[in-house]
Amino acid sequence: MRALRIILILVVILGGLFVIADRIAVHFAEGQAADKLKSRENLASTPDVSIKGFPFLTQVAGGSLDDVEVGIKDYQAETGTAGKTIRIDNLKADMKGVSFSGDYSSATADSATGTATVSYAELLKTAKSEPTEVAPGITARVVGLSDGGNGKIKVKVEGTVASLGITQTVNVLSTVTVENDKVQVHADSLPRLGAGSIADSRIREITDFQQAIDRLPGGIKLDKVEAAPDGVEIHVKGSDVRLAG
Repeated sequence: MRALRIILILVVILGGLFVIADRIAVHFAEGQAADKLKSRENLASTPDVSIKGFPFLTQVAGGSLDDVEVGIKDYQAETGTAGKTIRIDNLKADMKGVSFSGDYSSATADSATGTATVSYAELLKTAKSEPTEVAPGITARVVGLSDGGNGKIKVKVEGTVASLGITQTVNVLSTVTVENDKVQVHADSLPRLGAGSIADSRIREITDFQQAIDRLPGGIKLDKVEAAPDGVEIHVKGSDVRLAG
């Protein structure tokens, strides 16, 4: 009985040491992965990397991690226009099946899904905020974006009739979609500006606009988008997503 008790104590001690070693190893690996991702994507701050699953050491021995979560608070995405970027807030991605090279210099996930937010203030930079002539003596511009409820964006359009010295503001509910890596805003119905007749195409030059979002981390792509209280929430996905190397 005494020998059995000693064996059990040793098993508990060794098990505890294994857990401690496993947690130290995963913490170190998370830090290394975060540093490599920061360098690869040229990020201003170090991202959050969380390796899920236990034990970590047996996953390493198998050469693949089941689940890795990545969080980037502020990411400057390219827009397809030289020198112009758009800020993506709180990008969170869940990577599945992450394999890595023997020296850990590269890592690739089989698949990834995630979410992020583009604030209305950031998206507003894409819209026509400078007065644009839509008819003789009538100009219009977008002066604000906000949550319109039920998945819609509220686009605030300001119209000015120069001859009468009248400026009016109207709200337009718009649908937001994703197409070809672009966030597209399309008015459900068009506002009436001034007393004259204005071609729908001219009004849509103001109310409708799009914003390309390119080169997201690891090669993930836009999947879908929806209006939210603080901005436009984008959903992303990808396969063979490169985390490092």
